Amino acid sequence: MSASSGAKITLGQELTQALQALASAGNNHSVFSAKFAAIAIAYSGGLDSSVLLHLAAAFAREQNVRLFAFHIHHGISVNADSWQEHCRRQCEQAGAVFDTRNIALKNLDKSGVEEAARIGRYHALGELCRVHGVTLLLTAHHQDDQAETILLQLLRGSGVAGMSGMDQANAAANLLGNDQLLLARPLLNASRAQLEQYAEAQSLPFVDDESNNDTRYVRNVLRHRIMPTLAELFPGFQERFTRSASHAQSAQRLLVTLAQQDLAACLDGEYLSVPALRQLDIDRIDNLLRHWFSLRNLRMPSSAWLLELRTQLLEAKSDAQLCVTHPDCHIRRYRDRVFLTPRRPAFDQNAEPLEFVWRGEPKLHFPQFGGSLFFDTADVGFNAVWLREQHLSVRLRSGGERVKLAWNRPTKSVKYHYQAMDIPAWERPYLPMVFAGEQILYAAGIGMDCHAQRETPAGESAARDARIALRWQADLS
Repeated sequence: MSASSGAKITLGQELTQALQALASAGNNHSVFSAKFAAIAIAYSGGLDSSVLLHLAAAFAREQNVRLFAFHIHHGISVNADSWQEHCRRQCEQAGAVFDTRNIALKNLDKSGVEEAARIGRYHALGELCRVHGVTLLLTAHHQDDQAETILLQLLRGSGVAGMSGMDQANAAANLLGNDQLLLARPLLNASRAQLEQYAEAQSLPFVDDESNNDTRYVRNVLRHRIMPTLAELFPGFQERFTRSASHAQSAQRLLVTLAQQDLAACLDGEYLSVPALRQLDIDRIDNLLRHWFSLRNLRMPSSAWLLELRTQLLEAKSDAQLCVTHPDCHIRRYRDRVFLTPRRPAFDQNAEPLEFVWRGEPKLHFPQFGGSLFFDTADVGFNAVWLREQHLSVRLRSGGERVKLAWNRPTKSVKYHYQAMDIPAWERPYLPMVFAGEQILYAAGIGMDCHAQRETPAGESAARDARIALRWQADLS
């Protein structure tokens, strides 16, 4: 057997076993096409993705599934246009459906070129998969990429989650913007040397991105300076790094299981109970908080920041108006509960009322008030015909407003209702009210005033019209 055929068999088996494992989920007799009618690859045109295209094309023919190849044009290199055309031609020869997107990099001042390109690329790939109805996306990450990732995480001082490296398959809805998509790395256990041997044996044409040699980028420093030295001193270190990542992944799964149990014990509605947190030791509190943040797609905080948060949550005076700022939100404590709230600018308390007419829309968005007003069909509410005839307005609280929630309940001030309904002080300035003329109809966070709910236009048919309940929903950010 020749070296080239051996490499082909090894990589082909690697890819086939990885993809069949995704399809079978414990059932060895599962037919791949029954679960995935189509697959896509992220195709840059470089060596790694060119090998993946060649292997995936053979697999797709064997399994009778449709193959797509998606190319993202970042517009960074002067050669990007020619790379795009190269990829189109190669896909035609391989029998893959080709599609491409040109993207502009965003937030370069915050994340840098590498991270901005990564975020833009994955979001575009997720959108292409959605457009073409693909639920399995393959990337050409390999063992050397895994070793680079682990080295980077170690240099950043990451914990167990970071040292777990890349999974062979995972859902990455936040990164891809697609919650129906599975991201798989079927060549993660293959080395870069194997891919190079395969490309040479098959005479695969590929493009050479000059940025891969630019040592201003951290990964390239590792790839060209650090890893060759490690390979010389510790041959086969990539495989051992991969084994260590596997151990870290196992430990991370145990930490997640523990965090899920602790979170269930500490939840008070959608908030965390401070007395329940105090029953846990420090490590479990930190583990729980990290898990809570991850469930809400918040960036992971540093250990120093987490220490400050934990100290304030547990040790601040009970009447303290505690607010700890996270890059993505605010963490607040109120009446022995922990809240995650959006980071919002202070409202202009002198904002003028905004007049509007309701024409039957299910909701109206009011960006200047930071949310949407919903008009829900309900058994109890305002007569729909009457409501359409009103000159409505949205305004912020000015003081002195009073609301009567039911005929058998007294009229009370809005401030009283806020206190009775346990609405935190920081939420109150953001809760608008809806008026018909000078008559209050609805106070967000409290409910509908009952006075106008009896209003009905003349006519028996109008009296039978649907009732509309008002509901306010704040924007997430």
